[in-house]
Amino acid sequence: MRFLLLVLILPFAGSAIAAFLPQRGRDVAASLTGLNAIAGATIIASFYPVVSAGEVARLEMAWLPTLGLNLTLRLDGFTWLFAMLVLVIGALVSLYARYYMAPTDPVPRFFAFLQAFTGAMLGIVLSGNLIQIAFFWELTGLFSFLLIGYWHHNQSARDGARMALIVTGAGGVCLLLGLMLLGRAAGSYDVDAVLAARTAIQNDAAYLPALILILLGAFTKSAQVPFHFWLPHAMAAPTPVSAYLHSATLVKAGIFLLILLWPVLAGTESWFLIVTSVGLATLLVGAWSAIFQQDLKGLLAYSTISHLGLITLLLGLGSPLGAVAAIFHTVNHATFKASLFMAVGIIDRETGTRDLRLLSGLVRFMPITATLAMVAAAAMAGVPLLNGFLSKEMFLAEALQTHSGTVIDVALPYLATLASMFSVLYSVRFIHQTFFGPAPSGLRHEPREAPPWIRLPIEILVVTCLLVGVLPALTIGPFLATAVGSVLGESAPAYSLAVWHGFTVPLLMSFVALLGGLALYILFSAQLNATEQPPFIGRLKGRRTFEAVLAAIVQAARALLRWLGTKRLQVQLRLVILAALVAGTLPFLRFGYSRGPLPDTLIDPIFGLLWILGGACAIAAAALAKFHRLVALVLLGGAGLATCISFIWLSAPDLALTQLLVEIVTLVLLLLGLRWLPQRLPDIWPAGSKPGTVGFRRGGDLLIALLGGAGMAALAYAMMTRPLPGSLSRYYVEQAYPGGGGTNVVNVILVDFRAFDTLGEITVLAIVALTVFTLLRRFRPAPESIQMPAQQHRQNAFDDAREGHKRGDTLVHYLLVPRAIIQWLFPVILMFAIYLLMRGHDLPGGGFAGGITASIAIILLYIANGTRAVEATLQVVPVRWISAGLLCASGMGLAALAFGYPFLTSHSRYLAIPWIGDIPLATALIFDIGVFAVVVGTTVLILIAIAHQSIRAPRAKPVNAAPSTSVGEPV
Repeated sequence: MRFLLLVLILPFAGSAIAAFLPQRGRDVAASLTGLNAIAGATIIASFYPVVSAGEVARLEMAWLPTLGLNLTLRLDGFTWLFAMLVLVIGALVSLYARYYMAPTDPVPRFFAFLQAFTGAMLGIVLSGNLIQIAFFWELTGLFSFLLIGYWHHNQSARDGARMALIVTGAGGVCLLLGLMLLGRAAGSYDVDAVLAARTAIQNDAAYLPALILILLGAFTKSAQVPFHFWLPHAMAAPTPVSAYLHSATLVKAGIFLLILLWPVLAGTESWFLIVTSVGLATLLVGAWSAIFQQDLKGLLAYSTISHLGLITLLLGLGSPLGAVAAIFHTVNHATFKASLFMAVGIIDRETGTRDLRLLSGLVRFMPITATLAMVAAAAMAGVPLLNGFLSKEMFLAEALQTHSGTVIDVALPYLATLASMFSVLYSVRFIHQTFFGPAPSGLRHEPREAPPWIRLPIEILVVTCLLVGVLPALTIGPFLATAVGSVLGESAPAYSLAVWHGFTVPLLMSFVALLGGLALYILFSAQLNATEQPPFIGRLKGRRTFEAVLAAIVQAARALLRWLGTKRLQVQLRLVILAALVAGTLPFLRFGYSRGPLPDTLIDPIFGLLWILGGACAIAAAALAKFHRLVALVLLGGAGLATCISFIWLSAPDLALTQLLVEIVTLVLLLLGLRWLPQRLPDIWPAGSKPGTVGFRRGGDLLIALLGGAGMAALAYAMMTRPLPGSLSRYYVEQAYPGGGGTNVVNVILVDFRAFDTLGEITVLAIVALTVFTLLRRFRPAPESIQMPAQQHRQNAFDDAREGHKRGDTLVHYLLVPRAIIQWLFPVILMFAIYLLMRGHDLPGGGFAGGITASIAIILLYIANGTRAVEATLQVVPVRWISAGLLCASGMGLAALAFGYPFLTSHSRYLAIPWIGDIPLATALIFDIGVFAVVVGTTVLILIAIAHQSIRAPRAKPVNAAPSTSVGEPV
């Protein structure tokens, strides 16, 4: 079962490799993508004996078992079929893209995005947990955004990507809420448990809200009316992306979810009315719009919408035969639609246009491609002896049945025939106007046949359409039966995949659709070329509505910003603290306040004096911040030092060490950034306030501060006077050594018990550092200032110091520290940092403390030599340190999974060394090294970013001056 995890990991690993390949590595990236897809398909195929026997292959790894949240992968007959669809078509698309993409495109990046998207789609299909499905659901939206906007120099590509991300992302939020309600109703988030709780779910009061929210997620992803408008705009993506996203992956994600949850959500009146109505509307709107499209990809996009509506309609009917037809048509649509998109890509590549009004007679220039495209289009139209005919006939047969006795049942046979007629009409138009008629003129390229390798994926898919259409029982039959059995179970109906069922009403409806569509094209072909938008619904522009809603949201946000926004940070802090104060007061208002039974402890006079000094520093810092920011900063450091001593007094050396180190680094970084703070605003707020307003505001701030401090003190007092038997802290103390292999409880918590939290924290730390760097690089100094002589830098530094002393609000970062002393201290501090890192599992220290200490050493070196010492002398590349640290920390967690343990599980043992004795070792040290690297990388990155902004332009450019080596080039 562990091979299921390998199937999921392969695309993401391939994506990471492809992302670092150079431009000339396009062949390697394409081969890696194809081989990963083939390897995944081979592994999935090996599970067929298991799923065909009606079993479910499962792999479960503990994550949050107490909350019912585990990392679960499952594979049954239906998910097996869908995973094979994703992987096989993914392999064909990767081969096609290798020859389609231009040499000037950043192709390795394209394949990196494509593999990551494949992994996200496989995550949806293979997930055995509802929350896990929602996670991968959002990943598909993110990577589809990158794929659709791949040609980011194109405005339409950027707009289409943004539209797809916003629409599907909003649906994803609804889906998450719906899945949470569904899991709550079922009593579990495990997919198998949910599928077994049909009665409990449908009897639960949350069934209808959950149903609506889940359907919103599925409808937005699968482009159902009224959310269908984003799909045609996604056509700005490269054709391989369109072929993949619109056939087997992105738009099929919503269909997959509807089929997966069909056993527990279908069968109710709400399901029938909502899903059937939306599916029918999408079927008709998509087919009608496809008829009038002038762009080949636009025609295929709207036909995709129509076929997705057909599948949704079948699922909405709630009958087992409808579900069978939906699964069958999902597979058929993927094969002929992928081949059609690829054929259109070849036409565009060889002729330079996709405009139907400019194309004609291509069959004589590219006969093989034309034949393949015509067969695929015929399958889309439902021509007999092709796979599309079989599933459409099942659809028409199901449309004749009675499901609810409503008007939908009465009208459905006629509307289904009409939609099928439209499908024939746009398919015939696609074939006739593209491949028949006179030779084209005015094209950008002379049409010619495409190379064999780019046609091979189309040929494989078209042959599949033929084989399934002629021999359905032998080709798709066993796989369809396995999928149907896993979805419907004992309620799976009897159905036939025979090509000939005799002269039946569905067959008559099929021929009416074929002949009617052909007749409509003959009658109205000239009018179709002259029409720019579909009649009746052409004015219903979904994009216009989307843009209007988006503009309204932006304007509302701006109005809110004008109402609540201010240039003063104090106002924002005031709102945050007030909100926290109100939230903290509400429980006391409801449950009251009482102290615990433990007696009070007398305060040591020295400890009390320490707190008085710390409080005095804090108050003085607040009072003097208006007059002298440097003095206020020093006083703030005094308050921090009092906190450090308090930690030592209360037997928390780990916290004291970390606090002290953070105080040092923070002080230096604040000093570097102090000169860039804006001048203080006038003490009048808001504009036009009366003279007494300022005092009133300051008094209000003091009152809020006193209330907040008193509230925290009261809360701490109530907690500390209560005994805590069986508390979590006691558990950590008792289990630190036997469970984590370390005697330093704080470090064991950080790298073992709560390692997942720490991984998230260092990830946030890395994001903050990159954000600071990105913001500051916008204010990069002029190039001539970077080449300023060292003597000029020092002179400017002294000038800045004098000016800052007069203003009282700046401090230059150049300090008069002997370079020899700093260079002597550097290895000593660095060795101390490594010592803190290595001993952290048993004694005060750890990766964070060691990383901060190493950062202090680098800061000292910068003070002596400038940023070039960091980059040239030490070869410290911050981004690489950050990346290596995150990979190291997460790699330790993945290694635990490889050995069958939960993510980030650590292992400890003693290593016997002669003459030294037993040395404790723990795999958590690897995680701590990752923390160490991230802290060093982020600190150095912020340091360099701020330092480069402190370089001033020269006041007088000396003649024949040598370039300075005391500053480095911007990172």
